[in-house]
Amino acid sequence: MATDNTSAHPPLSELEQSAKNVALVVYVLQAFSFVTVVTYLIGLIINYVKRDDVANTWIATHFRWQIRTFWFSLLWGLIGLATAPIFIGYVILMANAIWIIYRIVRGWLALNDNQSLYQE
Repeated sequence: MATDNTSAHPPLSELEQSAKNVALVVYVLQAFSFVTVVTYLIGLIINYVKRDDVANTWIATHFRWQIRTFWFSLLWGLIGLATAPIFIGYVILMANAIWIIYRIVRGWLALNDNQSLYQE
């Protein structure tokens, strides 16, 4: 049985491939933030610096996803830390960590499939 070696996705332009690589780097930085938190901030800075370069592309949805992941996880992290003395904070922090992992994995898989994350 012969297999079709053609790609399921049309080839990316040079701009799209470059932007996709940047988004991939940010996902890696977000993942490494579980080891060293500073990479999370570095990823956010990269998103804001390169955001105009990806405007009006499907990759812009990944930047939006990554930025929102940072800010919402920071909010829930602070709420978790503030409520840690009454123990509910530990549940919040664990849920936040699981949510961050979900966002990284879902975004990374969509990026790998050349798919946007939001319908815009």
